[in-house]
Amino acid sequence: MAEITTLFFDVGGVLLSNGWDHAERGRAVERFGLEAEEFEERHAHLFPAFERNEVGIEEYLRETVFYRPRPFSPDDFRRFMHAQTRPFPESLAIAEGLARTRRYLMATVNNEALDLNVYRIRQFGLRDHFSAFFSSCFLGVRKPAAAIFEQALDFTQRDAAECIMIDDRPENLEAPAALGMRTIRFRSAAELSEDLEREGVNCTLSRGA
Repeated sequence: MAEITTLFFDVGGVLLSNGWDHAERGRAVERFGLEAEEFEERHAHLFPAFERNEVGIEEYLRETVFYRPRPFSPDDFRRFMHAQTRPFPESLAIAEGLARTRRYLMATVNNEALDLNVYRIRQFGLRDHFSAFFSSCFLGVRKPAAAIFEQALDFTQRDAAECIMIDDRPENLEAPAALGMRTIRFRSAAELSEDLEREGVNCTLSRGA
């Protein structure tokens, strides 16, 4: 088997909590007194385009929340969206250790809207561990489409056989596996470390580097 040179990480659900998934939106409904069903319908209509950066944060908020007067501002709501993210310290520690070894090209492949994506990269120091960010908002294509993984391979000029894709959602691992990448479904940091070890990626050495 080819030696592993490249590690692709999902962000939401692996390194950080999800940025704007069902649970986060549910908290927004409760906090701001939104009409839950209508909000979800409007969100579902816009969200794919929002994550491809075909719709910006201003339009998204205008169409999903501020289509009528509210007793709070778009900035209030946007700050709330940002505040929903929580780091996964054990997963981030694995990424940090692996990056420190300088043995691997470290990159992310994730679906995320531009405003949240940029905030999360900066707020949680992901630039310290990852050299490239193949996000749906930058590439205009979303997982599970094969095209986002193909672009990641093209930009990095890596063969699929030397790459591992790590994601918590099995449907997002089908396309990279079909392309020839090795894949790991994330369940916990402890399991991730074991799975990487089985693929020849020594996490124990990385932590002590």
